[in-house]
Amino acid sequence: MTIPDLDDLIAEVDRTCATAHRPGGQEQPDWLALLATAADLAGRLQALADDLVEDYVEHCRMHGCSWADIGTALGVTRQAVQQRFHAPHKRYGPETMSEELRQAMTHVKRAAVQHRNNYIGTEHLLWGLTAEDNSATRLLSAADASPETLHRAVGDRLSMGASQAAERIAWTPYSRKAIALAEELSEEAGSAHIECDHLLLGLARIGRGVAAAVLDEAGLSAETLSAAANPAGDQATYAP
Repeated sequence: MTIPDLDDLIAEVDRTCATAHRPGGQEQPDWLALLATAADLAGRLQALADDLVEDYVEHCRMHGCSWADIGTALGVTRQAVQQRFHAPHKRYGPETMSEELRQAMTHVKRAAVQHRNNYIGTEHLLWGLTAEDNSATRLLSAADASPETLHRAVGDRLSMGASQAAERIAWTPYSRKAIALAEELSEEAGSAHIECDHLLLGLARIGRGVAAAVLDEAGLSAETLSAAANPAGDQATYAP
């Protein structure tokens, strides 16, 4: 992939800043508006970079690397890397998931193993959620979307890796955020378990990652799916 250079980023700021060029033909643009847009873009790039490093720190820890070795690889002290990354990620065992979601997760893991991926990304989650009938596919149907079409679309995004350690697969930062959002939704709904539709909504709400891109291309925003789930604000149009 090609990393954008500074000229590319400046052009993106100029293109996306809605108030950069003041009306009336004034020669000077709104420099403060451009600065705010540049800061926002820099923040999103930094967040993406942080997520990338966090993902590989997670893999290093799973495969037995010490904090000292990780610190050396990152050019910082063991104490510094522990302080930044040591907070444990919450684990979601089968007991936290509904029977439908547990079944979907077998498809998720199978997709990762078959593609020799040592991670579970949002693409694997969406592929698993659309593999067979469940509350996620029923929600998609309620939103006038075809689960089968989405399944094929996200399947085209699954890429073959080279991992030989399929028994130790880490969730990516976006996938962890998606299931954390799903847990919040299940609690708000008073559900004893995380359901497939909760995870689908979580994938849409993070707005980043392969799954979000596939949903966006299908015209399925978080707002669209939420409206399909609760058209009257109090009950869904599909069978949970």
